[in-house]
Amino acid sequence: MSSNLHANAAGKVNLRTPEVMSQVQAEVENHYRSPIVEFLRYSGQPITNSGLTIKLAKAFGFCYGVERAIDLAYAAAKVFKGKRIYVLGEIIHNPEVNDQLNAMGIEHMHEVEGNYPIDNLTSEDVVIVPAFGAEVKTIGRLKELGCKLVDTTCGDVMSVWRRVRQYRKEQVTSIIHGKAWHEETKATASHAAGEDRTGRYLVVYSLAETDYVCNYIRNGGDREEFLKKFEGGYSAGFDPDLHLKAVGVANQTTMMRGETEEVQNRIKKAIEDRFGAQNVGQHFRFFDTICGATQERQDALRDMLDHEKMDLLIVVGGYNSSNTSHLAEMGEGHLPTYFIKNSEKLISTSEIEHWNQHDNVEISTKDWLPKGNVTVGITAGASCPNNLIEETIRRIYELRGVDVEAILPTDYREQVPPTNASGSAH
Repeated sequence: MSSNLHANAAGKVNLRTPEVMSQVQAEVENHYRSPIVEFLRYSGQPITNSGLTIKLAKAFGFCYGVERAIDLAYAAAKVFKGKRIYVLGEIIHNPEVNDQLNAMGIEHMHEVEGNYPIDNLTSEDVVIVPAFGAEVKTIGRLKELGCKLVDTTCGDVMSVWRRVRQYRKEQVTSIIHGKAWHEETKATASHAAGEDRTGRYLVVYSLAETDYVCNYIRNGGDREEFLKKFEGGYSAGFDPDLHLKAVGVANQTTMMRGETEEVQNRIKKAIEDRFGAQNVGQHFRFFDTICGATQERQDALRDMLDHEKMDLLIVVGGYNSSNTSHLAEMGEGHLPTYFIKNSEKLISTSEIEHWNQHDNVEISTKDWLPKGNVTVGITAGASCPNNLIEETIRRIYELRGVDVEAILPTDYREQVPPTNASGSAH
């Protein structure tokens, strides 16, 4: 496929033209579409056979940002066929999707000691920026090299960047609720610091870390102990004695909303205690930057957990997916929950392999699927395609000796409107 597309002054290439995307859509749907999942979503009803009932959450799987990133990656493979095409890390946190891109000739470039090995790239090379975004220094260097950039950064992530840049402009320290090692948080931190790295930030992961920071805001403490505790999670030259006097909260977009709100509330209260309620406006900023799709999936699962009778929950998605791990975390507090990356982990009715995110290891559990009548809930993270959810449904019924096709209406494929890869109607 030839292309008359040109990079703009910033090196970014716009591939979302009608001509390109019309050719991409069929291939994307062929890889990731699931008529069974679309029918279940459209009908809103569970399926039951041989004592086994499966219920899907009302919101699950691919979000718009993920779908857009995949579309652009597929478009890059077509438009720039024959050129060297790289993606910084992973396009999204799903191994099947990343393997598919690799099979299409897109090479995954991994960090070495905190940096991508990009210095040997040229203006003939194409670099895809993943949905999480990338650090300021990386984008700056790619522009210097003249690489063609296909930027798939999610709009919700860029909203956070705008917020922390505003904090930097106001000389306010960004306190980022997130995982310091996650690509998105690293990119957000780099925007908080700015190109000249004079901006200030601190990353907090848990409420326990938040409480430690709050205590320091109120009472001060051991500066060296503070810096050691948060090593790798703050800006160059960060001094807790100086830089916690004016703070603004932001977050990795895939964190739990309730926890981010609690981070905000606790830090705000500490600021009030230190400087007085009448002075909060001078010392504290906050803006809601939780991803809408992440919240929608969390709300849908919460509704299931609160109102649906289920014997166990299966969460499908990449093990390094932050939003998926939070869904599994929600389920664990209510019922047996199994976090799997695909249907191959359903070994038999008596064995399942699943991810233990607390120990960061895959484990095996025996007798996970009870005999007799059982109801299984299923949800999936925003980076999980529908075809993997379908394969999971098929496998669970297969373990009971049932072909899921025999359960559904014979014309179920015609009972739903045409959809895109995420399951939303065109």
